[in-house]
Amino acid sequence: MMQHYIQTKDANPDCILFYRLGDFYEMFFEDAEIVSKELELTLTGKSCGLEERAPMCGVPYHAAETYLTRLVQRGYKVAVCEQIEDPKEAKGMVKRAVTRIVTPGTNMDAMSLDESKNNYIMGIFFDGDKYGLSIADVTTADFFVTEVDSNRSCLDEINKYVPSEIICNENFTISGIDIADLKERMQISIAKLDVHYFDDRLAVAVLLEHFHTSRLSALGLEEFPMGSISAGALMKYLTEIQKSSLEQFNHVQPYLNGNFMLLDSSTRRNLELVETLREKQKRGSLLWVLDKTKTAMGARMLRSDVEQPLTNADLITNRLDAVDELLHNMMAREELREYLNPIYDLERLNTRIVYQTANPRDLLAFKNSVAMLPAIKTVLADFKSKNLVELSENIDSLSDICADIDAAICEEPPISSRDGGILKDGYNEEVDRLRKAKTEGKKWLAELEVKERERTGIKNLKIKYNKVFGYYLEVTNSYKDLVPADYQRKQTLANAERFFTPELKELEDTILGAEDKLISLEYELFRQLRNRIASEVSRIQTTAKAIARLDVYASLAYVAEKNHYCRPKINTRGLIDIKGGRHPVVEQMMDQQLFIDNDTYLDNKKQRVSIITGPNMAGKSTYMRQSALIVLMAQIGCFVPAKSANIGIVDRIFTRVGASDDLASGQSTFMVEMNEVANILRNATKDSLLILDEIGRGTSTFDGLSIAWAVVEHISNVKLIGAKTLFATHYHELTELEGKLEGVHNYCIAVKENGDDIVFLRKIVPGGADKSYGIAVAKLAGLPDEVIDRANRIVTQLCENDIVDLAKNIAVEGQTTGGKKQTKPLDDVDKAQMSFLDTVSDDAIIDELRNLDISHMTPLEAMNALNELQVKVRNRW
Repeated sequence: MMQHYIQTKDANPDCILFYRLGDFYEMFFEDAEIVSKELELTLTGKSCGLEERAPMCGVPYHAAETYLTRLVQRGYKVAVCEQIEDPKEAKGMVKRAVTRIVTPGTNMDAMSLDESKNNYIMGIFFDGDKYGLSIADVTTADFFVTEVDSNRSCLDEINKYVPSEIICNENFTISGIDIADLKERMQISIAKLDVHYFDDRLAVAVLLEHFHTSRLSALGLEEFPMGSISAGALMKYLTEIQKSSLEQFNHVQPYLNGNFMLLDSSTRRNLELVETLREKQKRGSLLWVLDKTKTAMGARMLRSDVEQPLTNADLITNRLDAVDELLHNMMAREELREYLNPIYDLERLNTRIVYQTANPRDLLAFKNSVAMLPAIKTVLADFKSKNLVELSENIDSLSDICADIDAAICEEPPISSRDGGILKDGYNEEVDRLRKAKTEGKKWLAELEVKERERTGIKNLKIKYNKVFGYYLEVTNSYKDLVPADYQRKQTLANAERFFTPELKELEDTILGAEDKLISLEYELFRQLRNRIASEVSRIQTTAKAIARLDVYASLAYVAEKNHYCRPKINTRGLIDIKGGRHPVVEQMMDQQLFIDNDTYLDNKKQRVSIITGPNMAGKSTYMRQSALIVLMAQIGCFVPAKSANIGIVDRIFTRVGASDDLASGQSTFMVEMNEVANILRNATKDSLLILDEIGRGTSTFDGLSIAWAVVEHISNVKLIGAKTLFATHYHELTELEGKLEGVHNYCIAVKENGDDIVFLRKIVPGGADKSYGIAVAKLAGLPDEVIDRANRIVTQLCENDIVDLAKNIAVEGQTTGGKKQTKPLDDVDKAQMSFLDTVSDDAIIDELRNLDISHMTPLEAMNALNELQVKVRNRW
């Protein structure tokens, strides 16, 4: 046995081996040490022919999934080596073989998976120029393929799907993408596969064989050569891991990034689409507001929609039509939601059926779910919108499957398919006979005993039993002469004879083997039924997807009614016109009547850039985020929180809202901010929506203002980007750009002043703020009065020669206003206008440096002195 264990381990060196021994899975040697530490199990030992006892630990087989899942969640791969023959029938050692390998991306344990999220595994093939990506969920049979041409785009796709496991070729590990960050921060298990997995001919052959076709064009993959290689490698890997033919994967969905709005990781994080920025919780996210689905399938599909808004106007309109019709047919919608509520996760149930791991209760849940389908089809028959009509056509009532399960499975079956008690009475004659034999055996024996006494006249004839001879007829010597000829002698005793008859022998076989035969027969009939359902995998998957989509539409309609959303108009002219817009999440966190709505107007011509000024806490970030979320919701096909909305389709939403240090990679807050801005400026187009908050705040005043100014110039220039932009800033000097840059307009947060106190009105109004109210906000925060008073005196002195005067004279490169080019260069500005920062002269700094007595300074004093000199030099220049 230990030799076989070592051979099996050698064949799976990267896995922890769960080796079945009777009622336990055992681990030996290094695996035992790892598992005992990770799972806090007792480490024991076993003599196995070596000088020292082999380390050993084990887990009960009936509870193995719990332990296995914990290991997989820690990033381990687990190979399960099962007994593949009945120990009762084995000659010598029971045969064993690895029946499955469980990895983070192939874990199918229902208890460990979040039913509202897909568990994706991603294949990545990088050839040096382009990335081929394939994404699969073995629990739902979703399979996607695409290609991207940059590291940033590849990371965007990884952030979109958040796979629990990535398999890749060696080139990907040296592509420049931070593999350690994917492993540590995103908790993704990454496995580099041998080069033969990514052989183009082998990969294509795997796909063609699996999908039973002769050309990639039949799969829609002819334009995805790198994606096809990735998909073939992933399919081969899954086949080897799962030890099955993966019959549930019966289609593949190739897609281009242009079909969906592109959202980078920063945007997903800042807009809090599926989880909050800080707590990483669903509550407080956009998904939390929209998700009122009744099924796990619908929850997963809605999450996917939120992360992949559409860019095709017709597809968006079709979705809006479906939601609209459900919104205005409240009775029918709520009836549909009632029918959806009892439906279990058909996708994952179907996969367990295909994998032959579904138990009797799974089939019962499946039956109860599909029993709702005829009623759903009946209600849908009255709807007219294109998408709802298609859903009705795609929903198969599956009445034949429902009838088969109903006829076979009893109402309260056991969890295990090997415990018996699965089938209904009357389903199978032999099962009924064996069931009666098990329960009525004594009655049958008593009846036979009476019958034989009457037939033979032997009054003291008895039917007895022992383990050696089984059942027999015992006749005392005094009645020996009455024994009939058909009795066959079994044993002679001193005062009696023991006999059997063919009828007693048949009854003995029936009674003694009834339980084992019954369990075996019920299991075989259950397997036949399960395989019969598995053969209908395509029908079930199509129906499951249609039910999920219906659930999404019904949820969005319910939310639209409950939260008083309006239907957005969709245009392709680049116009974004929102009247009375509200933040979908913030208004749910507070009394909706207290939320102040605001308008947003952006276009591709005269109103491209809105510069928004105003104090902290006044609501600038909330306003900008709500505008982005309303656009995104519209492109999901969702009604939006506004009085009216006309939304021009955007190809991307970029956000630069707040920043934090990334100390692990040596990047400061400002460096993180600049990296994000650089990404935006390189990738934004005229059809993008940019949300920029406080650009340039992480450095000195002049540097920050200069960067912010130049960024606005670059974005507003139609020859460079010309994107629609909401630009919030505390540099109210940027308000000077209105009138200098075409398409730039000023807005500010209305504030009511009452002496030194302020009240935030939360309303966006045209015009720019002439101050930032920072000291007033500091007062609200509770800074001591002495600090507030001193700050007011200092700001008065600094503002005597306001930097606004300087901003008014800065040249605007490449821009025209009223046909006249702005030509006055910065160098011509009177340097006296910067005098409020000129605290010292050059000579004074040099003299101070010359007079430093370094020999009598501590290291800390020297560093402080150097820092003071640097500050003076920066302020001087």
